[in-house]
Amino acid sequence: MSGAGSPDISVDGSGLDVVIVAGSWHETISEALIAGASAALEESGASYRLVRVPGSFELPVVSKAALEAGADAVVALGVIIRGGTPHFEYVSAAATDGLTRVALDTGKPVGFGVLTLDDEQQGIDRSGLPGSKEDKGREAAEAAVATAVALRSLRS
Repeated sequence: MSGAGSPDISVDGSGLDVVIVAGSWHETISEALIAGASAALEESGASYRLVRVPGSFELPVVSKAALEAGADAVVALGVIIRGGTPHFEYVSAAATDGLTRVALDTGKPVGFGVLTLDDEQQGIDRSGLPGSKEDKGREAAEAAVATAVALRSLRS
């Protein structure tokens, strides 16, 4: 699993306003990602709200709108499972490139919790469900909060 060697990120997110933007595909996995992100944000002390979008392709535009409306950070969560067509590559690239552009254009962090998977089992293993090896929703939220805190320290 890619989680080996991941850092233990624990920072005080008090005073931060974070928006979780989550796709609706693959409900069991996406709900688990949201639960992990929500738990991490509550533990950090950050305030947050959830906005749902149809799928991962829509994550960048809504994330950008949330940041431009004043959010300090976004946690983008989505699930893309490979199928028999090139659609997987197009949506994965669009979500990844779009979210990177949003972070750079706004100067605010986007926690990247978009799972790009070969099959559903990989999503179950990475989403924080019982028996999962990783919790990518939690990790994305922790990264967003830690980065927002680092940016705040540079700007003050």
